Amino acid sequence: MHDGDLIDLDITGIAHGGVFVGRHEGRVVFVPDTLPGERVRARVTDTRKKAFWRADAVDVLEAAPERQRHVWAAADIDVVPEDRPGGAEFGHIELGHQRRLKERVIREALERVGKLDLPVDVRSAGTADDVEAADGTGWRTRLSLHVDEGGRVGAYAARSHRVVETPDLPLATAEVARAALAVRGARPGRVDLVQPADGRVRVLARPDGDRSRPTPEVVEERVGERVFRVDAGGFWQVHRLAARTLAGLVRDELTAAGGVDPEGLHLDLYGGVGLFAATLAEMGGSSTRVISVESDPRATEHAGENLAEWIGARAETARADRFVAALAAGASERERERLSRGVVLLDPPRAGAGREVVEGIAALAPATVVYVACDPVALSRDLATFAEHGYVAANGIRGVDLFPHTHHVEAVVVLRR
Repeated sequence: MHDGDLIDLDITGIAHGGVFVGRHEGRVVFVPDTLPGERVRARVTDTRKKAFWRADAVDVLEAAPERQRHVWAAADIDVVPEDRPGGAEFGHIELGHQRRLKERVIREALERVGKLDLPVDVRSAGTADDVEAADGTGWRTRLSLHVDEGGRVGAYAARSHRVVETPDLPLATAEVARAALAVRGARPGRVDLVQPADGRVRVLARPDGDRSRPTPEVVEERVGERVFRVDAGGFWQVHRLAARTLAGLVRDELTAAGGVDPEGLHLDLYGGVGLFAATLAEMGGSSTRVISVESDPRATEHAGENLAEWIGARAETARADRFVAALAAGASERERERLSRGVVLLDPPRAGAGREVVEGIAALAPATVVYVACDPVALSRDLATFAEHGYVAANGIRGVDLFPHTHHVEAVVVLRR
């Protein structure tokens, strides 16, 4: 078998990362753009590994009942694989089934990596007052496009760095999609489009090799009646309903677990501009002691502004591992007593928190840990470490589909001693 050969595969499973699993003569083959229950014809693209191969689906021989016409025509199965843009790898799957597949990915990661058996559910984003579009499109308020040496502007082709120009961007809001189509004459590199709460799209050019640091524009985002200041190019959730959905879910899960003790000392690790620190402070009351910890100085500066109304809240610029280690080593008896009544919330990057941070949190012995995760494998690994130290997830994993038509999924879990 050589790269470029065609093979027929029965797809039986899903792997983390938005690819699906078939077998050829007993060998695992990872194939995107399909789903379990299908028989497909695929072109082999990588036979270097003995344990598995990779292939691209080129035709569906027997479709699963959950297959739909791709929400992004440019990425559909009838387009040659090398011209399909990345970023909507579940767009060919009925939306409810996407969520069932995401539940399966989380559950299998928990079992395989964490050796944990926990209930998992994945729900849509939104609130009673503002729901997601029925077809799961039009949600991206932040989008990155790429510009190649020939001046072409678009998304990268899936699993490559080749720019693909497309006539539409169905996952973006209408305003972001219109602004993207107007991008012309940019230097090679990246162009970020950002639509904050005021609705006006900012276009931020990031040319390759440009080390200049212009003064960032500060924009406002809203969660209910609360305003958060953030740099236009700084981190904020990309789904237009994500921040309020996650804050509401954290609030609900903490309320079910006993709430926030106003006499406790609470930590928001990887805190960004203070979204979850504000949630904890609102739940605890005006004098609640909350520390937001973030390594980005600009985000910390904004967090301090966003938390100013709470006299017991502060924002610190520090790496989470170093902050937790220093607190564990130097906390006073009174601080330890307050930590024992407190909540530690962590929202780490895709790589997860890691053993050092988890063990540091366990050494602080908080009453409750809230873990907000964007990667099922990293979450599973960290939950296994928490379990070694006596912290268990009594109510399972609450998933939120903040990235419809992609393989990404967010999850919230509350751990108690």
